[in-house]
Amino acid sequence: MLSLGVSGDGGLPLRMGLHDGNTSDSVDVPRAIEQSVALNLSGLKGLVADSKAYSQRTLGLCLETGMGLVTLVPRTCDIRQEVEAWGQRQTSLPLLFERAPKRRRNAPRRWYGRSVKRKVEVEYPDGDTALASIRFIAVYSAQLAQHHERAQAREAQALAAHIAQVQSRQFACQADAEGAIAEYEGRGPGQRGRGATPWRHHEVRYSVEAHRQRQKRSQRGRPRKDEVPLEEVVYQLRVETKALAPPVKTFGWSVLAAAIDEASCGDPEIVQAYRDQTSTVERGFRWIKNPAAISPVWLEKRQRIAALAMLTVVGLLVYGLIQRQVRQYLAQHEATIPGNKGETDVPTATVVFESFATVTRVELSLEGITIAQIHSWQAHHGLICQALELDNIVYENPTTQKNAPTMGNGP
Repeated sequence: MLSLGVSGDGGLPLRMGLHDGNTSDSVDVPRAIEQSVALNLSGLKGLVADSKAYSQRTLGLCLETGMGLVTLVPRTCDIRQEVEAWGQRQTSLPLLFERAPKRRRNAPRRWYGRSVKRKVEVEYPDGDTALASIRFIAVYSAQLAQHHERAQAREAQALAAHIAQVQSRQFACQADAEGAIAEYEGRGPGQRGRGATPWRHHEVRYSVEAHRQRQKRSQRGRPRKDEVPLEEVVYQLRVETKALAPPVKTFGWSVLAAAIDEASCGDPEIVQAYRDQTSTVERGFRWIKNPAAISPVWLEKRQRIAALAMLTVVGLLVYGLIQRQVRQYLAQHEATIPGNKGETDVPTATVVFESFATVTRVELSLEGITIAQIHSWQAHHGLICQALELDNIVYENPTTQKNAPTMGNGP
């Protein structure tokens, strides 16, 4: 497994680590923190991670090393429910972060919230545990509330399909039926060693029912008139469901833990840093997931895997630098270039590369005369060259003509 650490000002790769795919994220995150501390990067305030990073050990390591951490608190934690209920009791919440909608007809996405400090138990690297004051931010988003409502509706549809599939199964004995119940209730091994995912908005109960039915004949053809049909006992599962009271008051709420000084990073910066994960880290790995990007290759040794990871992070670094430089230049000069859907001031590096795909230089040599012409060169190509501080002399003088040197006749 590859773990990637990027900067928050453009998604530039800073650290890439190799981890065992069988190791829990709660173990890999402290390693990433130790590696980041060892790099001694200037200007690094802290790390932003998902909910798997929230643990007593991770919080203790951050407090011990002085490395800041921003992470989502899992729903199973008691502190999440406490801070969430505290946020719901607030009469008003200030606007912390706002982002333009992806489509013009949609409303802008806004996040409201307020922070509070609570003492939670942390574990330091030496194994000692203690209570430490951690800042928690209760965040509300109307778009997230709509997402939760749609998730509840999708679960109802998935539950109906699940009931039809479960009740159609037949078992030869009661033990097999009870084993299936254990699997459905999450007490079995599940798929790929994972337990079954419990239903969040419904209570589901399974029971075993036995009934008799005609046994299937072992021979083909029409039965004899005097043949007595045999019966057998089969077992099936019966599913009873009960819709839980929809937690409408919890829709749209989330809680962030910030193990970082409030003076150096306020609540709006915390929320923005957490929301920007999808536009930095995830996009850095998105192209790798395409089968056409990297063909499957077998690397026997760990050193070869590290070498491939090093080449990957260098490529991502060049890609990120090109993208950041062009975006900053366009923002400073209030300019745009053609993108995938019209003019844009935040192009990706892929758009930059594709814009030069049509630019061609044609040289024609005829009878000692060389003529050079540039085709499909436009003004935005010059903007990109200026943003990347590239010498575009090869694109200047679109039409040039020079005579080839000739040898004089001898005496």
